[in-house]
Amino acid sequence: MDVALIMMAGGVAAGAFGSLLGLGGGILIVPLLTLGFDLPLREAVGVSLVSVIATSGASAGVYLQRHVANLRLGMTLELFTALGALAGALIAFAIPDQALAFLFSGLLIYVGLTMLRGLRADRGEEAATLDEDPPLDDTADGALARLSGPGYRIRRFWPGVGGSVFAGVVSALLGVGGGIVKVPVMHLVMGVPLRVASATSNLMIGVTASASAIIYLLRGGIDPYVAGPTVIGVFVGATVGSRSAHRIDVRILRVLFVVVIFYTAWQMLSRALG
Repeated sequence: MDVALIMMAGGVAAGAFGSLLGLGGGILIVPLLTLGFDLPLREAVGVSLVSVIATSGASAGVYLQRHVANLRLGMTLELFTALGALAGALIAFAIPDQALAFLFSGLLIYVGLTMLRGLRADRGEEAATLDEDPPLDDTADGALARLSGPGYRIRRFWPGVGGSVFAGVVSALLGVGGGIVKVPVMHLVMGVPLRVASATSNLMIGVTASASAIIYLLRGGIDPYVAGPTVIGVFVGATVGSRSAHRIDVRILRVLFVVVIFYTAWQMLSRALG
């Protein structure tokens, strides 16, 4: 019973953090279960995918209601992300746990460095709203305008598509929902404000995780006794986090993102090295 309560408490923290940054909580769930409860990495990934679905379900409605998330952009990119998630789930069971741990660590370090380079002034950035549709025309720029929002325009669409496919593969292999890739791709590559990118990622990660979680479930890669308390905690944390996100400075979100990524990368790399 005590173990279940600790898992639930860890889920609350992971869910709150995941909903604030659009990561889905998997970035903390996987290390929590592998490092804290000695669960095999592949089973931790399966539980994390279910937790990501809970995070998305708890927070997506709030972000849509507050007109922060870009629904058009999210659903367009999700078509490609889901394909990547299915492909990743099919190969996940053929990769050794140690290799997965190295992949997890390497990905975190890369994304952390990318976001660190992007630490520049976000003063005055406010949560974008999608109350008004951008003007449309018949050119390629007009097509991008359909996916843009007030105060920003989408750029480099096809590199964003490539990043979305990669995010789906990463989601299936590492159980992070793909948000750890989607947020930097939308923010740094496509020019979406960080708060909007985080909210839009929350819409997408539930679909991404569902695509690969089905494969894990069919192959017996999800432990219901671990998933139960963890997912309950994640749902509670995500609900609280999504309702308080608008009160937190975007620069604090960025710093939290970088710090936690590097710490988690170090822990997972230590585990991979034995």
